[in-house]
Amino acid sequence: MSDNPQIRDVLAYVEARENELGEQAGQLRASIEDLTARLGELDAETENLRITRKTLLNIPAPKPADDPPRPEAPDHPAYQQILAAFTDTGRPMRARDIYQVLDLPILPKHTEGIRSKLKRLVTRGILTEPEPGLFTQPRT
Repeated sequence: MSDNPQIRDVLAYVEARENELGEQAGQLRASIEDLTARLGELDAETENLRITRKTLLNIPAPKPADDPPRPEAPDHPAYQQILAAFTDTGRPMRARDIYQVLDLPILPKHTEGIRSKLKRLVTRGILTEPEPGLFTQPRT
């Protein structure tokens, strides 16, 4: 070392400053290592999310559940009139009620004909019979 006191003071300052800067650089390197590790974790999670999104977008949409086929009513106009009467009133009815809704004369032989048509519609699942002689449309 130099014998000059001024140079010694300057060298001591330079050495102290060098140590201080080395310590700060070490802290920054440690911070950089921490940040690099955190950045790697974030990149990995981002990649996982991209893969998840891609996977979800490639899943085919579920096919809609097929509704059970609706039973078909016979083509005869009498059946169409009976069903129209149920649709218009929206309430359970007996054979006599159908005649009143359709504004037809109530005759015993006709009432039995309507009753048999109503029973046929029950058999096909178009109407239900919650109690004997009372007919209604099934709830959907």
